[in-house]
Amino acid sequence: MDEHRDDPAGVRGGLDPRAELSEFLRTRRARLKPRDVGLPDLGRHRRVPGLRREELAQLAGVSVAYYTRLEQGNGRNVSAEVLDAIARALRLSDAEHTHLTHLARPGRRRRPPEPRSRQTRPALRQLLEAMETVPAYVVGRRSEILAWNRMATAVFGDWGALPPQERNWARMVFLDPAHRELFVEWEQKACDMVAYLRMDAGRHPDDPALSALVGELSVKSEEFRTLWARHDVKEKSHGVKRLRHPLVGELTLLWESLRPAGEAEQSLVTYCAEAGSPSAEALRLLGSWNADAPADGPRTPAA
Repeated sequence: MDEHRDDPAGVRGGLDPRAELSEFLRTRRARLKPRDVGLPDLGRHRRVPGLRREELAQLAGVSVAYYTRLEQGNGRNVSAEVLDAIARALRLSDAEHTHLTHLARPGRRRRPPEPRSRQTRPALRQLLEAMETVPAYVVGRRSEILAWNRMATAVFGDWGALPPQERNWARMVFLDPAHRELFVEWEQKACDMVAYLRMDAGRHPDDPALSALVGELSVKSEEFRTLWARHDVKEKSHGVKRLRHPLVGELTLLWESLRPAGEAEQSLVTYCAEAGSPSAEALRLLGSWNADAPADGPRTPAA
């Protein structure tokens, strides 16, 4: 059997932090052109896309040999000051800077705690139930949907009807045609989803469940495989989402991702519409139609 065909993302047995560091730095360097950082562009004489290693080293104030070792995945003993300088030279975002630090200076390697990260506090479940007009859910590491309320069911569908292992945003975005149709800007949703998983992978390279998820999606979705190879990272924060709902048509919703106190592995995600907008009226209609639906989302045990 062709091992690479069976494991195209190279995640069998976990992600290799050295390889991740090497590819991340290479892809960030390749996206910069000399003119982006005030260097002369030699045009047709350049043999590599983006900046050369020596140019990046000069911008960061380190030796070429030192930067080369780092880009080859050897981040041992690299200081925070050097990482800051390289991050500035590469024009990294805050999320990318954090990701670089995780890759170059990983903490003590340990398998992440499993059942705790997949349980939702009773108080959070009660909060979901109390949010009667707001679609909301709790998402865990690896994009697992852990709990949700009636309005989330009205907007996104009956997650309770899915097997627990399929209640996962990444799987639904890339493998479920109904969820692909739901997002008006599906391509952006897909890019964001992969960037969130990449961020998680930087924090937890030894997580076997995450490695299994990435491996499964890489085998089943060429689009996921292509996006994963870009090494883009992003933190969940807030934004606008346009949905194509089968009952009420297009919805434009504002979303916020909130980190409950004491829950480093979970986020509460809420959606709302601008007051007086057609989307607000559509949400009201969905809520009235769904008023008698069982509120079993928040009480469904996370498997």
